[in-house]
Amino acid sequence: MPTKKPAKKSKSTKTEIVAFKVESDLAEFLNQLPNKSEFIRRAIIAQFGMGCPLCLGSGIVFRGLHDHFLPIIQKNSQVSCQKCNHPESIPLSLEAVTSEDRKRIEQFFKGGPLYCGRCYQQVPPCDDCGWHIPHEEAADHMRKNHRI
Repeated sequence: MPTKKPAKKSKSTKTEIVAFKVESDLAEFLNQLPNKSEFIRRAIIAQFGMGCPLCLGSGIVFRGLHDHFLPIIQKNSQVSCQKCNHPESIPLSLEAVTSEDRKRIEQFFKGGPLYCGRCYQQVPPCDDCGWHIPHEEAADHMRKNHRI
């Protein structure tokens, strides 16, 4: 059994530990990796199709790609509210979001619909996940996200 290494202090946003059981062959494979946590994170991101299209999950973008795509990202940083079509600026991270808008923007970041601040309050939340979903889309939301 591998020995635990002392925890390193870092500025990482990783705050939760997740454990799961695997077959012995898979455990042996994972234990041979230089950084099994990073491997598992990348595998999960790949499974959900959330890998960054610019850095391909590496976390690093070459200067040429950065310089080419930055103006495109800045120019296209608006998304229309799904209810009233009001244009909404999309931040690149939750750190740039006020506490009052955090849940609304987080819903969009996690793949849910985006609503402006006014419409978000008018659309009821799902009893299971808390996402704000219009009544007419509730059945589809439940089927896709809650496996009913």
